[in-house]
Amino acid sequence: MARIKPQALLQQSKRKKGPARISLTTIIMLTLIVVLILFFVYATYRHWTQRSRIHIENRESVIEGDNSFMDSKKSDLPGYAILDTAKGSITVELFKDSSPEVVDQFLDLCQRGHFNGMLFRHVIKHYVIQAGDSDKLGAVEDWTLKGKQYSQLDTSLKHEAFMLGTSKVKHDKKEFELFITTAPIPDLNEKLIVFGKVIKGEDIVQEIEEVDTDEHYRPKSSIGIRSVNLKQSI
Repeated sequence: MARIKPQALLQQSKRKKGPARISLTTIIMLTLIVVLILFFVYATYRHWTQRSRIHIENRESVIEGDNSFMDSKKSDLPGYAILDTAKGSITVELFKDSSPEVVDQFLDLCQRGHFNGMLFRHVIKHYVIQAGDSDKLGAVEDWTLKGKQYSQLDTSLKHEAFMLGTSKVKHDKKEFELFITTAPIPDLNEKLIVFGKVIKGEDIVQEIEEVDTDEHYRPKSSIGIRSVNLKQSI
């Protein structure tokens, strides 16, 4: 076998193809494609981020708007009621936040004149005075024993005197009664929905409490509410 000369080997190696080189144009094109892909991903991310932020802000603004509307509505409602009685005036602060539904109903009835001329039907000393259109004894008889039982005031009792409430038993527009406690009542929540407190005229309440009553705790001489005036502030 003939031996290949070194010069021939050198020429053959020159003829062999080397690895294909990537052109500059290809590199630029690939770089642009990568940049475009990254830009698209970034733009998509910013779009959805901003959209989520705007949605959250809009929802918060709607909630704040509703809350501000409700707050403004509450602030527009009268916060005080002045009961003009034959003995004098009793000023009551209304609990608009803790008892909004009952306060709304009370205000509506006041504007309709529901309480004008309403009599105090039952008076239990050291317990409660009750004004209403109904002359039925109902729960009042049940309250009588408790009124006597709690005539000796206990500092540990839950509820204060001079609280304004309406009966849970009779709680509609036709039979909306008013109760003003004249002593702390431990089971007040079982009997009344409290929606206000006397802040002026406690002496008038006590004067009504001292009127003569019959055996059924009904005042012997008629005494009632002449009118109710509503005030936003005192």
